[in-house]
Amino acid sequence: MSKLKRDQMGSTRREILEILKKKGSMAVNELSGVLEITQMGVRGHLASLERDGLVGCRTVKKKVGRPTQVYSLTQEAHDLFPKSYHLFASGLLKDIKAIEGEAKIDLIFTARENRLCEERTPRMKGKDLEGRVAELTKIVDEVGYLADWEKVDDDTFIIKEHNCAIHCIAKDYPQACKHEHSLFLRLLDADVARTHHQLSGDHYCGYTIRRRKENG
Repeated sequence: MSKLKRDQMGSTRREILEILKKKGSMAVNELSGVLEITQMGVRGHLASLERDGLVGCRTVKKKVGRPTQVYSLTQEAHDLFPKSYHLFASGLLKDIKAIEGEAKIDLIFTARENRLCEERTPRMKGKDLEGRVAELTKIVDEVGYLADWEKVDDDTFIIKEHNCAIHCIAKDYPQACKHEHSLFLRLLDADVARTHHQLSGDHYCGYTIRRRKENG
């Protein structure tokens, strides 16, 4: 698990997650034996992990004896462990560029922009500009951009992204940032200017949004 997540979790609970990650699922008595603590202690840790949405419990029937409750990781818990999706995506784009050329990379990012626009446009419908800014900020925050927004006046708003969720891609492929800007223009139906850029040394990416005079 990442250092951040490890530092936020007690060592025994972290060990339980790591054991379940390796074994798949285990009963309380099995965990007790591996951890060398009492079953009551194991149950206490499991109850805490279950409250946090990190483990789930199911009942397994046996041919002989009473059914047994076994515990396994939830998807949220699996997501705590390191992933290398960014390395895969970066390598894949590098291979495509080598085989197909720069123009193919542009087509890929254009297709991605069009797909995201189609997926997100329904969440913009029926909202005025302020509502669209708030909703777009919520959308990018949901996918890891640690975003917030503020209202300057009735016609001007600011969106700040304090984390770049695709930083390793964007640093090698400026098309990513260009198409994010284009996507914001389409979704907000307003004038959008990038004022801050993490790849240029700023500590966040910032956009100033201004109402178009002909738009509501």
